[in-house]
Amino acid sequence: MNPVYASLPTTIFEEMSGLARAHDAINLGQGFPDAAGPEDVRRKAAEASVDGYNQYPPMRGLPELREAIAAHYGAHQRLAIDPDTQVCITSGATEALAASILAVLSPGDEAIVIQPAYDAYAPLIRRAGATPRFVSLAPPGWKLTRETLESAVTAKTRAIVVNTPLNPLGTMMGEDELKVLAEFCIAHDLIAISDEVWEHVRFGGAAHRSPIALPGMAGRTIKIGSAGKVFSLTGWKTGWAIAAPALIDMVAKAHQFLTFTTPPNLQTAVAYGLGKDDDYFAEMRAGYQRARDRLAFGLEAAGYAVLAPPATYFLSIDLVASGIALDDRNFCRRIVEEHGVAAIPVSAFYEEEPVSHLARLCFAKANAVLDVAIERLAGARKALG
Repeated sequence: MNPVYASLPTTIFEEMSGLARAHDAINLGQGFPDAAGPEDVRRKAAEASVDGYNQYPPMRGLPELREAIAAHYGAHQRLAIDPDTQVCITSGATEALAASILAVLSPGDEAIVIQPAYDAYAPLIRRAGATPRFVSLAPPGWKLTRETLESAVTAKTRAIVVNTPLNPLGTMMGEDELKVLAEFCIAHDLIAISDEVWEHVRFGGAAHRSPIALPGMAGRTIKIGSAGKVFSLTGWKTGWAIAAPALIDMVAKAHQFLTFTTPPNLQTAVAYGLGKDDDYFAEMRAGYQRARDRLAFGLEAAGYAVLAPPATYFLSIDLVASGIALDDRNFCRRIVEEHGVAAIPVSAFYEEEPVSHLARLCFAKANAVLDVAIERLAGARKALG
């Protein structure tokens, strides 16, 4: 048994989803939308499956998708990307993360992980034979500082894993934090593996800027994206990595021996979708913002202190500020078992010194589902507050 996997517990997502099924609860824990995703993009995948090519596509991805990615980021983030030498298509963003980590880390290396962190980062680093070193963002500001980063770097540090917008908090790195990150990476000659899957799910006019766009970072950043988040099609597992040619060559070599390639019909459909005009992306964001506000306002009316974020599908309840004397794990277990709503404790996104007073809820759900969840959580507030 590989010790990396043998020591892993059941993920909090599987645990809470299992409890949701067992108690016939509304699942606001796992982050997937109720909506089916844009019909024209789904039809394009169906047409490509019936009428198109269904054998192995090129290992780095269909040229039409790599070209669409370059054009998309040129239009939306003003990035100049060569589709032939800087893009690799992967079977989801998690595979892009795995390929990137395997490409840049060797046994004995170290990589910095910023907590709270998506739960795949540390196991993937350990599977590469490297060691994760954790730094934590502190409430209420959750800001990345140079002092925090310097506390974790050693002579063995080779990379830092960055997530912006950040799951689970929904925060976004500001210009000051991006500058700190860039200066730190350059000073210590580090690669930034930048998980940006939520880059289009942001609200209130907030703009996303990738670390790859900062001075000195183009040659030391691997930018990772996901069609699943852009088009609310999480089951498609179509992602990509973007980096300078020397870096993407290494990512592609790792990818070759992970999944090798990604279904061509999905690649064709994603290429089509990335060419959509700005109205699609604006309406997608507006729809999620309405859902966020619906859940936030309902919970606030019920007496909860809510952290309504500028990005992602998630908001958080502050238990301490809500007058609830339970830690997040006990709160989440009580509400799913006794009140029929599943959530995720934010402490699950930590390996060290967790913040344990926040519970994460997914608002990418139908209005009727959110309304019932609000009603049930109002009852939980009265019972537990």
